[in-house]
Amino acid sequence: MFSNSFPDRDVMAELMARMLWEIKAVHFRPEQPYTFASGMAAPVYMDCRKLLSYPRIRSAIMDFAAATITRNAGFECFDVIAGGETAGIPFAALLADRLGLPMIYVRKKPKGHGRGAQIEGVMAEGARVLVIEDLVTVGGSMFTFIDAIRAAGGVVEHGMSLFYYGIFKEAEARYANGGVKLHHIASWRDVLAVARKEKFFDDATLASVEAFFDAPLAWSARHGGVSELPTS
Repeated sequence: MFSNSFPDRDVMAELMARMLWEIKAVHFRPEQPYTFASGMAAPVYMDCRKLLSYPRIRSAIMDFAAATITRNAGFECFDVIAGGETAGIPFAALLADRLGLPMIYVRKKPKGHGRGAQIEGVMAEGARVLVIEDLVTVGGSMFTFIDAIRAAGGVVEHGMSLFYYGIFKEAEARYANGGVKLHHIASWRDVLAVARKEKFFDDATLASVEAFFDAPLAWSARHGGVSELPTS
């Protein structure tokens, strides 16, 4: 079971941001933008999967996740922790262990053989399920898992993302309309604050990244990407 003594939200956010920089999970590259699956051009890229390869950092992040969810949602609010295929699965196992709860995982689609299951593990009818992912941009993939859990009789009112983009109003609307409260530890603003404090980049690079955070789709359109996100 995790410790009950934790830093406050701002300290956890800064510490996680520093950890992400330390393990080189963060990339700023405005001069050669990344292109996401949505077609959006972006000067930033985050690889939270790297957290799994650093045991001390991984342990601290899961302590932060446990602190965040218990402070914001409560101590006895969940019956099951669910991880989404594939990045959410190891973090769901780690958080379930921290909280002393059962764990399930959810496929993006039902598998095409055997039982054709989409949910693996044991989930009782009416179980209160916390869904966790490593990273959330606008929430589309998490709601694929939430919808599957709800269709199977589970109750989902909370989601947990270790890292949250925090720059898309579409994400806020999706979670509000979907009846899910999203909890997270750190966001792009926290990562940028550390980069600025430590002078990791020149002012022009930091300004371009901040301009993306302020108006991501406008930045994307100026750099050859899409000007609006897919509706699905």
